[in-house]
Amino acid sequence: MKYDYVKLKEKLMECKKTDVKTIQDKDVDEISTIKIDKRKSSNERILDFLCKTKNPYIFKCDGVIVKISFSDKSNMTADDCLTNVLKRLYR
Repeated sequence: MKYDYVKLKEKLMECKKTDVKTIQDKDVDEISTIKIDKRKSSNERILDFLCKTKNPYIFKCDGVIVKISFSDKSNMTADDCLTNVLKRLYR
């Protein structure tokens, strides 16, 4: 699959601004329905996810709308952030 990196970057910038309070249900993907090929590299899986979702920052998990965000002020990666959250949840 070819990726249009310019369009993906524009999509991310636009989606990041979305207010979860004003988003319509039809504009939110159920995370369990998004199929990603696990045989691909992690970078390709991320790019596939970005391409397949309406908004990669907002999705439904069992019908509950979830918005994720990452701090611009940290030198932590997204993986570091998620790992820390999981560690706190499952101590």
